[in-house]
Amino acid sequence: MAAKLSLGLKQTQSLMMTPQLQQAIKLLTLTHLEMTTLIAQEMVENPMLEESEGESAADEAPTKEDLEASEAKPEDFQAPDIIEGGREDFDWEAYAESFNNNSSTPNTRESLSPDDMPSYEGMVSKQQTLAEHLEWQIRMESMPDAAMAFALALIQDVDDDGFLTSPLDELIAQSQLDRDDALAILHLVQNLDPVGCATSGLQESLLVQVDALDNPAPLVSLIVKHHLDELQSKDYAKIAKALGVTKEKVKDAELVIMGLHPKPGRLVSPEETQYVVPDIFVVEVGGEYVINVNDEGVPRLRVSSLYRDLLKSKEGGAEAQEFVQDKLRAALWLIKSIENRQKTIHKVAAAIVRSQQEFFRRGPPYLKPMILKDIAGEIGMHESTVSRVTTNKFMHTPLGTFELKYFFNTGIGGKNGGIDIAGETLKLKIKEMIDAEDKRRPLSDQRISELLSTRDIIVARRTVAKYREMMNILPSSKRKP
Repeated sequence: MAAKLSLGLKQTQSLMMTPQLQQAIKLLTLTHLEMTTLIAQEMVENPMLEESEGESAADEAPTKEDLEASEAKPEDFQAPDIIEGGREDFDWEAYAESFNNNSSTPNTRESLSPDDMPSYEGMVSKQQTLAEHLEWQIRMESMPDAAMAFALALIQDVDDDGFLTSPLDELIAQSQLDRDDALAILHLVQNLDPVGCATSGLQESLLVQVDALDNPAPLVSLIVKHHLDELQSKDYAKIAKALGVTKEKVKDAELVIMGLHPKPGRLVSPEETQYVVPDIFVVEVGGEYVINVNDEGVPRLRVSSLYRDLLKSKEGGAEAQEFVQDKLRAALWLIKSIENRQKTIHKVAAAIVRSQQEFFRRGPPYLKPMILKDIAGEIGMHESTVSRVTTNKFMHTPLGTFELKYFFNTGIGGKNGGIDIAGETLKLKIKEMIDAEDKRRPLSDQRISELLSTRDIIVARRTVAKYREMMNILPSSKRKP
C-alpha cells in the first residue's frame, strides 16, 4: 500500500511549566538560608524590588495599571501586607545625596558603631588541614631539595583519612630519588603526627602505629598482618589456634588494636560541622503547641514606587516600558511565591504537629506511623507538594531539632493482628532490648522478634536484622565478650 501525505487539525491539552511556576516550585525546596540568599540575589538583579522600611509603612496593593501592565490576574495578588507602594512625595534626589554623603570609606572606620564592625567569628582563622599540619612538621627537617619535594608530594597525595590516593611506586617513579631513599622519606612522613598517615590502607596504617608504640608486641603485629578478618568477627579461638596462644592473650591484643586509629587523618581534619537553621519553631504555650515559621532574615518586599511611576508615565520609549513590565511581573510573582511558600510550610508543620501529639508530649518512642498522603489529604494539597516542602527543612521543638522527613514513617507490624509502629520507634525498641540484654547470652534476632510479639508488634526476624544493621549493631554471635 502506497504511503500518502495528509494535513489535519488536532487539539490537545498539555501541561507547560512556565519560568514563574518553576521558580515557585524551586522556592518550596529551598532551605531558609538558600531562600534568603536567593531573595538577596533577586533584589540585586531586579530594580523593581526593594525592602520595606518597616512594618509601620503604609501598605498599598498593586494598582490596576500595574497588574494590567504585568499581564497578571488581580486574584493572584492578594497580599497587601507584603506588596507596598512608595510615597508619592518622596524626594529621590535628596535620598541619593544623603546616601552618597553617608557612605562608608576606609577613612571613617572610627565612626562605625560596634554593631557595624566585623564579628569575631568572621576574624577567626580557618582550621588547619591535614596536609598543612604534616607540611609544617616536615619543613622542620633538614634534607636535600629532592627529598623535600618527594615528602611534599606524599603529603599532597594524602586524603582526609590519611591514606595515599596514588600507588607508591608511581610516586617514587615521579621523584628524583632511588627506591631506598624514597622509602626512608616515606617512613619519616608516616611517623609524623598523627602517626600512620601516608599509608596504603588500614592494615599498613595499623602496622605503622603498632611499631610506634613504646613497647610494641609481636602478637599484635601478627594479628594485624594475618587475622584482621577473624578479629572483626571475634573468632578468638581460630586466631589463638593459628598463632599458638591462649584466647586471653588474643583479647589483650585486641584491646591494644582498639586503641589505634583506623583513619588517623581524621584526628587533624575532622569532618566540617554542618549547622542547621530551623525553618519552623514549635513552642508549647499553655499546653498547646504553637507553630512559627522562621522569618528571620526574610525581608518584607515591595514594588519600587520609582519604577511604578515610570510605568505609568509611559516615558523612556517602548524598550524601556517592556523592560519595566518584565521586571514588575517578575517582582510580583516572587513576592507572591514567597508568601505562598511560608503559608504552605506553616500548613504542613501544623498538620504534622496535630498528627504527632503523643510524640511532642512523650518523646520519640511514641512517634506514630505517617506517610505523605496523610498530610496531603488533611491540608488539601498534592503529595509532591508536601514532599517538596519537607525536603531539607528542619523543625525546632522542645525535644530537639528534627528534619521534617523524620516524622514520616510507614507502619510496621500491623499485619496478623499486630499494631502499627513507626520504623524509628522500632529502632528504639530493638536498641533498648539489646542494651538491657545479658552480655554473656546476647539476644538473637529471632528472640527479639518473639519478645516484640509479646507487645503486639509482629515483625519478622529479617525485619529485626534489617533495623539492627541500620543502627550498626553486630549480630548476637559477635556481641559475645
